[in-house]
Amino acid sequence: MDLPIVVGVDGSEPSLRAVDWAADEAVLRGTPLRLVYASLWERYEGAALAQDLGKPSEQVRAQDIVETAALRAHRRRTDLRISTEALPEEAEYALVRASRSAFLLVTGSRGRSGITEALLGSVSLTVAGHAHCPMVVVRGSHDNKVRPGAYGRVVVGVTESSTTPAAVRFASDEARRRGAVLDAVRAWRCPAHETTDHPPLAGEPARMHEQQAVEVLEKALHDVPADIETRRRAVEGNTRHVLTDASHGADLLVIGAERHHRHFGLQLGRVAHGVLHHSACPVAIVPERE
Repeated sequence: MDLPIVVGVDGSEPSLRAVDWAADEAVLRGTPLRLVYASLWERYEGAALAQDLGKPSEQVRAQDIVETAALRAHRRRTDLRISTEALPEEAEYALVRASRSAFLLVTGSRGRSGITEALLGSVSLTVAGHAHCPMVVVRGSHDNKVRPGAYGRVVVGVTESSTTPAAVRFASDEARRRGAVLDAVRAWRCPAHETTDHPPLAGEPARMHEQQAVEVLEKALHDVPADIETRRRAVEGNTRHVLTDASHGADLLVIGAERHHRHFGLQLGRVAHGVLHHSACPVAIVPERE
């Protein structure tokens, strides 16, 4: 049974861009596309139409949203298998539950209530912290267009915990399908006290930390297939800033996110949180289980 790519839709332009991106991804993978709309709040929209049809206004609104999204996906990719679902519940709960039986979950950067796309919408941010499968938040392309494979480059952020690199595996699979370069990036910093205690030796601690970053990269990429072109970059700087800079000129930025089964709060770390808010390209959050 093929697990679908699930897209959260709400009628907004960012969510329709997410449909475009997911449609391209579904064709790349040969998987079905499932469009999900969930809401408890649109009680009074479409009331006149609902009265004419003898249906609740929310049902009319939901049908219009999923049908519009399905038409857009079909126009972009006529060979897609598409299903739709409208659910009378909170979007966050519906999408997290849908992620249990999805290969990939996709959302836009903001919903219909968003004033600006400079920051991430609350639904996407909440779901990103709890999704059971990899999740992609479609950022960038603020001209309302999604261009598949525009740059031929997939970036993956490599961390100390990447000894069991679900994020690296996901990124290498994406690079292979797209025929893209896998650009593995590890940020490093030299603590200030190590460079000030012995000024004549200031360069030695920096070289040591850079070398450690290189070793982490090599370990994380050890099992990447040889047929995938891979670049390794150890970059000095704050991790959030380094990865945000790397997102420019990339088709996808992939980062791992640890999942703690007994923890009920928001499970995104500062790096993932910052990258989701400021990346210049779509961001994939890949769960790294304890």
